[in-house]
Amino acid sequence: MLIPELLKVSFLLSLKRPDCNRLANTSGLCYFVKATLSVSVFQAVYLQQAEVNREKVSPMHQSSIDGVEDMSTLAELHEAAIMHNLHQRYQKDNIYTNIGSILAAVNPYKQIRGLYDLSAVELYSQHHLGELPPHIFAIVNECYRCLWKRHDSQCVLISGESGAGKTESTKLLLQFLSVMSQNSAGTPPTEKTTRVEQAIVQSSPIMEAFGNAKTVYNNNSSRFGKFIQLHFSQSGNIQGGCIVDCILLRAHML
Repeated sequence: MLIPELLKVSFLLSLKRPDCNRLANTSGLCYFVKATLSVSVFQAVYLQQAEVNREKVSPMHQSSIDGVEDMSTLAELHEAAIMHNLHQRYQKDNIYTNIGSILAAVNPYKQIRGLYDLSAVELYSQHHLGELPPHIFAIVNECYRCLWKRHDSQCVLISGESGAGKTESTKLLLQFLSVMSQNSAGTPPTEKTTRVEQAIVQSSPIMEAFGNAKTVYNNNSSRFGKFIQLHFSQSGNIQGGCIVDCILLRAHML
């Protein structure tokens, strides 16, 4: 297969060299393919001409190159396009990306100023899903709107690998709902939350103290799952709730 010079393509990279173990069996990206040279997201990799074939290399659509906020709009929705889009946004501290109604979050391992402050809560509470850049507050706000206006029960599933940010995402979800509950009850968000809201929000550190442990990938990894159920009044404020722990890995606890 002839590949025009300076064409941006995606390719399947599987290297066995000792110095490239971290790239083995992953989808890489090569830019400016010229003869046998390709450049991945991580480093320059030199391939033999025989290694570049139709099964491994395919041209990248412009939408994949530019990057998008909603990956369901990508002309080519495959692993390479998804990884490249997430990588591009991550470099700009855009850690949230939509895939339709699904939110993909990448742990930044640092604080991003203004991302979760009260002004962000107020901003996303005033807009529908898709009107503002992807954010966990946008997902929670959509659930809250459906719950309050349609009186339909809502469910948010947070899933990911160890260290991906599931616990922190849960805290942010509860933080947003707590503020919305105060606003619906006519209480300024700067005042203290009710006892019920406080108990729910502040329960996480207590459960983490008994259910977290250090792992290879995460110094404070949750060794259990949580099912959190919140009960809202017709006016939209939190009335009660319960937290059920499950699949506790006792073998990993001291």
